[in-house]
Amino acid sequence: MKNATVEEQLKVITRGAVELVSEEELISKLKKGRPLRVKAGFDPTAPDLHLGHTVVMQKLRQFQELGHQVVFLIGDFTSRIGDPSGRSTARPPLSEEEIAANLRTYIEQAGKILDSERIELVYNSKWLGTMSFIDVVKLAQNYTVARMMEREDFRTRFQAGDPLGVHEFLYPLMQGYDSVAIEADVELGGTDQIFNLLVGRDLQRAYGQEPQVVITMPLLVGTDGVQKMSKSYGNYVGITDSPSEMFGKLMSISDDLMWTYYELLSDLSAEEIEELKEELVIGKLHPKIAKENLAMEMIERFHSEKGAKDARDEFERVFAKKGRPDDIEEKKIDAEGDVVPLVDVIVEAGLCSSKSEARRMIEQRAVEVDEQRVSDTKAELSTGKRVLIKVGKRRFAKISFGR
Repeated sequence: MKNATVEEQLKVITRGAVELVSEEELISKLKKGRPLRVKAGFDPTAPDLHLGHTVVMQKLRQFQELGHQVVFLIGDFTSRIGDPSGRSTARPPLSEEEIAANLRTYIEQAGKILDSERIELVYNSKWLGTMSFIDVVKLAQNYTVARMMEREDFRTRFQAGDPLGVHEFLYPLMQGYDSVAIEADVELGGTDQIFNLLVGRDLQRAYGQEPQVVITMPLLVGTDGVQKMSKSYGNYVGITDSPSEMFGKLMSISDDLMWTYYELLSDLSAEEIEELKEELVIGKLHPKIAKENLAMEMIERFHSEKGAKDARDEFERVFAKKGRPDDIEEKKIDAEGDVVPLVDVIVEAGLCSSKSEARRMIEQRAVEVDEQRVSDTKAELSTGKRVLIKVGKRRFAKISFGR
């Protein structure tokens, strides 16, 4: 793909993109015939990633394959302030220890998508951490309060009388200055980042640079087909999920949503995806097989080929044949008294990550105790007997109680 024409590159670059500011500028940069410096910034705000986080990384990989230079920017300094984008409240800052721990996850997972030998890894503390107060004042002179209030989340919070810290105005300025520091030609981000990315263009002009092209990618819809993928919504496919868990979650998405996942996450070309769609229309390909192939591609990327095959076989045995896993984990839970809340047991057994998720699963009638569906979030279990608990379609545990 390195010798692709401008038209061929444009087709790859715009695949799945929501906004491109602007196509004319991008064409002009591509016509210069030199590798573009393509920036994407990642604030390590969470220790575990899901597929939604990898959408931008997948686009970076495509730029690499076209011969461009990916600048993978770690916001180790901006993480200390917290990105306010899309937030109804100020984001709490992270400690240096939290940032360092999360960094390891981001870099490790990025290496499973990108060609790590062709990544320019930079940390924005290198320049932001050495700025004096007068440097910050000079940077702030490039933007007005009125321009900042054009941001919908800032404006909404201000009009509602909710707290809006002055430090939150500094975040988009710092992210924009990152583009100045590395002389970015292109910057990628999610649709929630559009304001910050455009600030980068403005600051580059102010510092005498050619403004970067801005490309936004959609926020991946979760397995529920409604909300954006998020751990808090319980609709995520975690990068560190086991192969069987990842396979089952991906098999649960709708046929329509499957094609969005293909477009944003798969290494298949746009032409190959169109061929799959045509095969499905004429009956040559079953949607289940297309979904299995997608699930296996994701598992091979983050685990192994063997893990993907084993997960597929497990899925067939357990779900397609309406059976149960052969190796349901047995867990002993300490309990006092004759009864214990079902919600507590589900969390203690590791079947849900929080009580709120456990209650949500019960409300959705996705919890069974000894093959009996439970809908009461206040249900209790007798500590005098052993039970089989099933949460969703893929999580099982045999529970016994002790003191």
